Amino acid sequence: MTEVDWEALVPLAEKVSREIAGKWQIVEADDVKQEILLHAYQEKHLIAQYQGDTEILRKIFWNAGRRYASKERAYLDLMDDQYSYTPEEVRQVMRSFIYTDDQISGQIGKKDDLTRCVISDNIVSARLDAEKGMGRLNLDYQEVITRLFVCGLPADSDSDRKRGYRAIDALTAEMNRTIRTGR
Repeated sequence: MTEVDWEALVPLAEKVSREIAGKWQIVEADDVKQEILLHAYQEKHLIAQYQGDTEILRKIFWNAGRRYASKERAYLDLMDDQYSYTPEEVRQVMRSFIYTDDQISGQIGKKDDLTRCVISDNIVSARLDAEKGMGRLNLDYQEVITRLFVCGLPADSDSDRKRGYRAIDALTAEMNRTIRTGR
């Protein structure tokens, strides 16, 4: 087994940690770098095997850093008690735009009975968040969301369907950003 050249790995770990900290504002680059290097130490037999292959090491470091950032995000969600929308919830909210606010308010709690309870009370606030988030998306994403999810028209092609899901992912990120930052 070859020895790991740790000094050669530090610049790559720093670069990857800065990129991750730029995408995940809840983590600091130094913390991500430490987690990446800890992971590299714990998996030194694997790192030694790919010592010269920067692309594979970058992928390993990226996954380790992203895993750390994701863990920190989950912890923050638990501790700050903030709600985060999922793409499925956003799709459901967008499908609700076909109804007026009066129709929606008349439906809240209608599916509840003694055996189950459908949580629909947050639909009004979710619609407000979605409306605010839609204004921040580019016109192409706004159009595809309106066409596929609000109006319910079928996708023209497989790439159109995928573009719709990417647009929903972007809207989900905007809605969650609005909740977290208040902007």
